[in-house]
Amino acid sequence: MSAAFPAGPSEYAGRVMSAEVLEQPAALRRLLADGAPGIREVAGAVAARRPRFVLLAARGTSDHAALYAKYLLEIRRGLPCGLASMSTITAYGTRPDFTGVLFVGVSQWGGSPDLVAATWAAREAGAITLAVTNNPDSALAAVAEYHIDVLAGAERALPATKSYTASLLALYLFTESLGGADGAGAASAVPDLADEILARGAEVRTLAARYRFAGRMVVISRGYGYPTAREAALKLMETSYLPALAYSGADLLHGPLAMIDNGSPVIAVVPEGTGGEALRPVLDRLRGRGADLCVVGPAAETARAAAGFVLPVEGVGEELQPILEILPLHRLAYEISVARGYDPDAPRTMAKTPESS
Repeated sequence: MSAAFPAGPSEYAGRVMSAEVLEQPAALRRLLADGAPGIREVAGAVAARRPRFVLLAARGTSDHAALYAKYLLEIRRGLPCGLASMSTITAYGTRPDFTGVLFVGVSQWGGSPDLVAATWAAREAGAITLAVTNNPDSALAAVAEYHIDVLAGAERALPATKSYTASLLALYLFTESLGGADGAGAASAVPDLADEILARGAEVRTLAARYRFAGRMVVISRGYGYPTAREAALKLMETSYLPALAYSGADLLHGPLAMIDNGSPVIAVVPEGTGGEALRPVLDRLRGRGADLCVVGPAAETARAAAGFVLPVEGVGEELQPILEILPLHRLAYEISVARGYDPDAPRTMAKTPESS
């Protein structure tokens, strides 16, 4: 069982978000135990139709899960992938030829009108359509040929947490099963590691104190870690109203590095593997500019940074690490929000709704 967030009255700020952050290991176990067989069945049916290309469609947090799937499908299965521009269908009325294309809609609630419309249009135009949602009764699940339920359980907090990591695991299991592999076995250690990470709340509160008065934040990574950087930046923005920019380390060097000066706060998500190796020259450049660098990743890299959080990923494939990387950053977003006097359960802007997640 993960350590609870700071004790307080029943109405303490962010109690809904904090509870759902701590539910993530249980949600991951449930998906491995109850969801994996159905995911293998869906993957087998899709594989039999031999898709030649994959288009992934999503909004917000789910868009970052879709980006993770893009890395998985291209690296693990050799399938070229793209992120769909849904407005070309819903706003401009185009109807491309989707014959042989696997169109994957990823959504927490599965009710986004443009995502539903785009998925239906893709199906009519010949696509193999798959919905990945936390709601099997959703409109998106109804219009797609195939559906994967991520089994995260009801999610009440506006900052989506458990549905995000459950979506990552579901997409990993689907990708592995698409190639005939047993992803559940490789992922079996992930829930226990998630418990271990979430129990280290005191370390995260120390980091939050460091960034309580930050005026902006930059979050970077490469490879499989890049979706984590984007999701972390979104969580910081929607809970703490902190301007947070997410970059691939490679893109940071093409212009944005100029805004990094002495003391600029940068969080680097450093995977253990190829992505981390590719990021190391960027970390050297940041240290050279005097950035206030915080590393979430292996012990060797955190030791060279101004601050950090060591991830226990020894023996965990790089393709699975994003499920663990985001966990301390979920807690960090919560802790910074509360330290600034905000309530992450009651954001001052309500543009995001369950139906658009």
